[in-house]
Amino acid sequence: MSTDSTARRRRRKNPRVIALTVALLVGAIALIAREHRPSFLRPGIHLNAYITTQDGNVSVVDLVRLSAVARVPVGPALSGLREHPTRPEVWGVSTQGGYVFVLDTRSNQVTERIPVGPLPYAVDFSADGNRLYTTSAGSDTLLAINCRTHAFLAHADTGHAPVLARVTPDGKAILVVNRGGATLGVHDAATLVQRFSIPVVSQPDGVTILPDSSLAFVLSRSQPRLSVVDLRRGVLLANLQLAGTPSDMLLKPDGGELYVISPDSHGLQAINTWTHEVGDYVMLGYSPTRAVLNADSSIMYVTDASASRVTAVDIYNRRVIRTVNGRELLISAGQSPEAIRFDPAENLLLVVNRGSGDLSVIRARLGNQSLLTMIPVGDQPQELAIKLF
Repeated sequence: MSTDSTARRRRRKNPRVIALTVALLVGAIALIAREHRPSFLRPGIHLNAYITTQDGNVSVVDLVRLSAVARVPVGPALSGLREHPTRPEVWGVSTQGGYVFVLDTRSNQVTERIPVGPLPYAVDFSADGNRLYTTSAGSDTLLAINCRTHAFLAHADTGHAPVLARVTPDGKAILVVNRGGATLGVHDAATLVQRFSIPVVSQPDGVTILPDSSLAFVLSRSQPRLSVVDLRRGVLLANLQLAGTPSDMLLKPDGGELYVISPDSHGLQAINTWTHEVGDYVMLGYSPTRAVLNADSSIMYVTDASASRVTAVDIYNRRVIRTVNGRELLISAGQSPEAIRFDPAENLLLVVNRGSGDLSVIRARLGNQSLLTMIPVGDQPQELAIKLF
């Protein structure tokens, strides 16, 4: 065969080889893009994270492009950041400024500051998103606000120094944690009139509620005890002794177990919510701080503030997941990781690193958990909200 004939055959093959190579490259790029995206979003749909910082700003991170896109000045001592359940808004409070703020997620602008009295700390929404509830710890007041008009609907007296208001799952009551008075107030959701005032653990600052709204669990981040409250009868059932001072608690969606995280004891305790018995203990690491459960409650991810990492826990078998498919599982984060949440599709795990001033974005799919990127968000970031709009 002549040299010219061989060259002609190679030239005829080259277009096929090039086309195949291009197709493979396009497929690889598409696969990588899908792997890095939190979910498949239609054009015009946005998925953002919102992070409060110590200097009074809210940093906005685009979770599709994985980059910070805005820094919104809000006010001093921001707290209670929550995404609205139906409106394209993020709400929170300025504790020092004494107001509730509304951030429009389409424009990344604060559209309203609603004065509510001194020292608000948190907000909660009714299930339909029509009402917002907050407290003023400086004036011992519970307030209800219309989320559309921003008008006050009702207010009521509380116990001393209320720091938290939570709506019960049935929507019939508002639970108010009164830190100064060491009580849990049970208020009517429509009128805000107080039904019960129940003594609980000293300096309470957290509450979680069973799905049937029958029981509440009240914790104090300064006491190694947990109060169990009967909401229907308005009585304290028990003060459970814990292994250490708690930093977080998570309720299993079916209500059967409560998991309490404690940096002091370096682990978590499982509590049976029906018998009120403190059960299994799992050692987690140096300083476990905050946690999140996946949708089927099989895996818990826990931030470790001292080790700068996230620990994966097999909830069913009560063990830390150290290897996956024979490979060591070590999920890195930034310095002093604290707040942690999933994106709506549970493809990404988002971790706020208070020490290094950034947001860790972690692949959350089982077998592929690893740090994807770290996005600077500002000085000492604290709270995290996620909004799909």
